[in-house]
Amino acid sequence: MMGRMLRFSLFGESHGRVVGVLIEGVPPGIKVNLEKMKAELERRKGIKRFSTKRRESDKPVILSGVFNGFTTGSPIAVIIENKDVDSSYYEEIKNTPRPGHSDYTAKIKYFGFNDYRGGGFFSGRLTAGIVIAGYFAKEILAKAGIEVKAYIKSIGKVKARNLSVEEIFSSKNSFCPDEEVFQKMLEEMERARKDGDSVGGIVEVIALNVPPGFGGPYDEDLEGDLAKAFFAIPAVKGVEFGLGFKIAELRGSEANDPFVVKDGKIMTETNNCGGILGGISNGMPIVARIAFKPTPSIYKPQRTVDLEKIEETEIKLRGRFDSCIVPKALPVVESMMALVLADHLLRWLSWKGFMSLGKG
Repeated sequence: MMGRMLRFSLFGESHGRVVGVLIEGVPPGIKVNLEKMKAELERRKGIKRFSTKRRESDKPVILSGVFNGFTTGSPIAVIIENKDVDSSYYEEIKNTPRPGHSDYTAKIKYFGFNDYRGGGFFSGRLTAGIVIAGYFAKEILAKAGIEVKAYIKSIGKVKARNLSVEEIFSSKNSFCPDEEVFQKMLEEMERARKDGDSVGGIVEVIALNVPPGFGGPYDEDLEGDLAKAFFAIPAVKGVEFGLGFKIAELRGSEANDPFVVKDGKIMTETNNCGGILGGISNGMPIVARIAFKPTPSIYKPQRTVDLEKIEETEIKLRGRFDSCIVPKALPVVESMMALVLADHLLRWLSWKGFMSLGKG
């Protein structure tokens, strides 16, 4: 379970009866718009041409925590039924782990009792629960005027140009505000698909209007909490904030963000730190980039080992795969950032309320 005041945990398996999420700590009185939640889940399906051919309605069913259209303050449980399931092929390959997947490590970790069908609990299908939890987190953040948006920064070696915050938040392209480069990204995804291969990419996510003061040092670290949340998304292999690894190439005089006063507010002239200093938000936009590896499932032959015979062999996968998961990761990344920020917002408000005691 992730979070402190706002917590969530996922359950279900890719080929089980349902996938779902349990969310605790959502304040009472938040109006629930089921159509808006469904729209977020539709975004998770990405670009149809490059997504799995598995067709699920992803209709959310709220079991608890919502009454008369509003959150009650009690735990919220939501499920989505799995209906388009074909597990037959996974019986054939259960002893030959797919390279790049968690098949081998999961079998070791759970002593062979894990559900291996479609990746079981490790499947990207579980991210539907993250998006549902993220819907509630975004509603909490909206009350504080905080917005979160993610877009595709790169696909393979095709990279979007540097974009202003205004361009990113005002763009009508829901995948990438750089229209010209986005067409090249689509071509790169198409090349991978036709080759029977897959391609990865980078998602950049930005949070606006986060007040200074969220987070803290060590186990309260906002960067630490965000990094853990992003790494919990399947296929994520890298996370950086602000300038990220490039900051190591600079001198201190180049890396430091000078403080300035604009419209009566203390800000920084640059944002190399990505909006977080000492593990605490500084009031600037929080900027993070998340690297996704190419989808492990590909149609090309790959080497593996038969775990019963302990012999090397070859595997050529059949089934319904994504050739690129980056487009469908956007709402998942946004949701993870929203969940962490909403958790820190509730913690920050509790201190703010305490500090106001006795001032009246």
